[in-house]
Amino acid sequence: MPGIVAPHARPALLAAALLLPGFAAPAFAQDDGGLSASVEVASDDRRRGLSWSSGDPVLRASVSVPVADGLVLDATGVSLRGSRRHGGADGVIDLRAGYTRQTGAWSLTADATYHAFPGASGQGYAELGAGAGFLIGPANIGAFARYAPRQDAIGGDNLYLGAETSLGIPGTPFTVSGHVGRSSGSVRDPMRAWRLRPDGRYWDHGVALDYRRGQWAAGLRYADSSIDPGASDHAGATLVARFGIDF
Repeated sequence: MPGIVAPHARPALLAAALLLPGFAAPAFAQDDGGLSASVEVASDDRRRGLSWSSGDPVLRASVSVPVADGLVLDATGVSLRGSRRHGGADGVIDLRAGYTRQTGAWSLTADATYHAFPGASGQGYAELGAGAGFLIGPANIGAFARYAPRQDAIGGDNLYLGAETSLGIPGTPFTVSGHVGRSSGSVRDPMRAWRLRPDGRYWDHGVALDYRRGQWAAGLRYADSSIDPGASDHAGATLVARFGIDF
């Protein structure tokens, strides 16, 4: 859920956003009102408790372009190197348009994202998102929803509901954050629905510690899910490390 905190609380937003699987905004981009970009290496691409990179390390590059008051266009590319979850895709490109409105301590968001998968035919799909967050000092509490309408590529539809919180530790470059989410939806093609929901309805959760100094940032995240170990590889408990720079 992008943009759920006020601009002056950007570190908390970064940590919270990185916890959300499928979030397509730049990983460590600055919020300076203009074009921003970032490059990051990570030990896995884990989204909603599932590895999109088959547990392998990834390279992520992002760019964000503000086009109007509250409206931003984002593009993020991630190397997947033959992802088994996504039909052998060599990568994923997340194209997103997002809108944020600040009302006092509240932040309301809406966005639309298309996930394209180079190297794999018929795998792309779209989803819509909305959320609300409330800023209390250095802490943020938010709730979000993401919905992928019925599409052949995902064998039905997919609904993801969740809550998150983040806290910038005063006087330090560290932010701690956490989230919990639940995936559900209808199934028309079980083989394709397996991509996003290998065990039907399931829960995922995660906590993270992020560090930022100037243009440099690093983070460590714990992620897990309620998915039966026999239903899918790379869906259990794991630690994901990342290191990035923004421009």
